[in-house]
Amino acid sequence: MDGPAGELPEYAERVLAVAEGIPPGRVMTYGDIAEWLGEGGPRQVGRVMALYGGAVPWWRVVRADGVLLPGHERRALEHYRREGTPLRGDAGGPGGAPGDVRVDMRRARWDGGADGGADGAAL
Repeated sequence: MDGPAGELPEYAERVLAVAEGIPPGRVMTYGDIAEWLGEGGPRQVGRVMALYGGAVPWWRVVRADGVLLPGHERRALEHYRREGTPLRGDAGGPGGAPGDVRVDMRRARWDGGADGGADGAAL
């Protein structure tokens, strides 16, 4: 994924464009994005998000099990609550810590369709 300094690799641009298109309150998995693009896999998408994803709604790209991104749980949970993302589990940890919270994948997963509704169509 190397290119001239300051230039984003083409694959990274495509991944980030998909991430930016995920509606508020909805999520796609790393694998969903790879499938949507027809290229790469979950690990490649994860690498792009780790290197370049800070400027896009990174919290909308999740693991298939809905577990919050390690090390970023509190920030992600703030975004999910603000956007009304369907969640499962208990956020009753100290200071409102994420605890056992996960994204409710059945309801929050977005298939990339134009509807963006809250019914949660899966790929």
